Amino acid sequence: MPARPVRYNSVAMSFHWVIAILLIANIALGLYMGDLPRSDPNLFTIVQTHKSIGLTVLVLSLLRLGWRMVNHVPHLPLGMHPIVAGFARFTHVFFYFLIIVIPLSGWLMVSASPLGNGTNFFGLFIWPNLGFYAGQTRAQLHPVHEMYEAVHVYLAWTAIVLIPIHVMAALYHHFLRGDDVLRRMVPGMTVGDP
Repeated sequence: MPARPVRYNSVAMSFHWVIAILLIANIALGLYMGDLPRSDPNLFTIVQTHKSIGLTVLVLSLLRLGWRMVNHVPHLPLGMHPIVAGFARFTHVFFYFLIIVIPLSGWLMVSASPLGNGTNFFGLFIWPNLGFYAGQTRAQLHPVHEMYEAVHVYLAWTAIVLIPIHVMAALYHHFLRGDDVLRRMVPGMTVGDP
């Protein structure tokens, strides 16, 4: 079995940082558009941008998961308490769940919308809705759409809580523990031997 690397490779780092930036931008955009009145002339463009970013996160997250499944990642630092190590593993798995299920729930929500509009993907093409709900009436679609919207919002709020915890944990490892957890995910930073 090949030895574990001491740091993440450049592909894993690229996935991590691009998805992180897009996820944070989309959460901010979602919070912003949630406060806009329906009469706002920019609302349609903002919603289409939010959906386009979300679908990009979904595709990148699936690619990242595939990459992760065939590439080894560094071990957790030595000396971590088993409970802390278990929590770290859980949060990583849960982040993968969130970065896939949040945009997927958004796509399902849009697909179940009584309006039936696809997503104008950054003005390049129309990203189609999932075909599960084709031919259903507005009355049939409304509760399904509301359910997916609630799931989407709750999961987004979960990410809003988890992202700062993730950042604080990385800073804790870097500044208080002095280990390589942060350095092994930042391009250009040196990492010591395990």
